[in-house]
Amino acid sequence: MTAQACNSLAALAEHDWSRATIGHPDTWHPTLRLTLDIILSVPLPMLVMWGRQQVMLYNDAYVDLVGPAQQPAPGGRVPVMQPSAWSWNAAAIEGAWAGRTLAFPGATLRLWRQDGISEQRFDLTYTPLRDADRIVQGILCTLAPPVATAAPAATRLLRMLVVEDNLDAQYLVCEMLRAFGHEVDAVASGEAALERLRRGDIEVLFSDVSLPGISGVELARRAVAAQPGLQVIFASGYGTAVTQQLDFAAEAIQKPYEIEQLQAILERVGAHLPA
Repeated sequence: MTAQACNSLAALAEHDWSRATIGHPDTWHPTLRLTLDIILSVPLPMLVMWGRQQVMLYNDAYVDLVGPAQQPAPGGRVPVMQPSAWSWNAAAIEGAWAGRTLAFPGATLRLWRQDGISEQRFDLTYTPLRDADRIVQGILCTLAPPVATAAPAATRLLRMLVVEDNLDAQYLVCEMLRAFGHEVDAVASGEAALERLRRGDIEVLFSDVSLPGISGVELARRAVAAQPGLQVIFASGYGTAVTQQLDFAAEAIQKPYEIEQLQAILERVGAHLPA
């Protein structure tokens, strides 16, 4: 964990939540608490709007971006003025409230700092945050530096199904994939995955190997038999060894993995799909 992440997590514990609109973290919805734990541990500027009242929470990277006039991270109040990441495109925000993950490469935002207003470009991603009933309770916004030139394979957005029974790990993987711009659905078992795959709209199966019930390997074998064009990626502690004796083509990535490793595999499987 970086020093910045340690400082941010310490700030979460030491923050005066009596002055915050949202109350103490002990009273928060688990989705919100998990999301804040994540954004405080990453270097990209990220902010969360929670509830239609739109209480705002964010990390130090976001404070560094918008300037010291911003309340120190992690925030916790309804903003007096909507941040530009929210005000630049009302339709995008409503789309996220409606449950769609949206990506806007190279969007231009006007940022107000002590030295005036400046325009900067970002790759923006808006991710709905849902409760256990799949109702959207908030929105996570990620502001990444724009990719200057993307290779053709990297621009191929994928329709993916993540199969992971550890819900915290499932959440992290899905958020990472959505930040890349891919369409992602998720289930926690092989049986649920087979049911979801029957719709026929999934292009890439991203599955843990060890699952309750049928294994990830057996899941993939049945799925590929039913949908021969389906691309398969296994996440495993055994790395590529899991793919060496399979009777179908698959990629494998060893846990824990780096973002660059995952991107490279996604580019490879995307190249095998129709344009």
